Amino acid sequence: MLTAARLAPAAAAVRYQSGAICRPLSVSVMLTPEARFGIERTTFLRRTQGKNSFVQDVLREFQTSAARQDIDTAAKFIGAGAATVGVAGSGAGIGTVFGSLIIGYARNPSLKQQLFSYAILGFALSEAMGLFCLMVAFLILFAM
Repeated sequence: MLTAARLAPAAAAVRYQSGAICRPLSVSVMLTPEARFGIERTTFLRRTQGKNSFVQDVLREFQTSAARQDIDTAAKFIGAGAATVGVAGSGAGIGTVFGSLIIGYARNPSLKQQLFSYAILGFALSEAMGLFCLMVAFLILFAM
């Protein structure tokens, strides 16, 4: 029984302190009570920290919010990068349109004006798709 009483505080310390091992050093240093509340309020935190686990739970909540913000930022960048892939498709579409214009003009030079008007229409539609993809990427980055 005496051994269990000695191990109980150590188990509680591991439970409350194990998150510090997984966090990056910058998060651990920046979220210290001194950095968050100033020097004058750390004495209050030190007095109540041993008596009340509520303060530890509040500090843990602040510490996990930085990780959530990092995940949200990473998701924004990944989504914006995926949205800009359509710009490359737009470039490929424009190349295909004008390549087909050259082939069509080589086969029948008398249809030059009609083929050119179709090529401009294809260019405009392909470019519009690329601009829409770019607009969605900027919306993901700056509007959300």
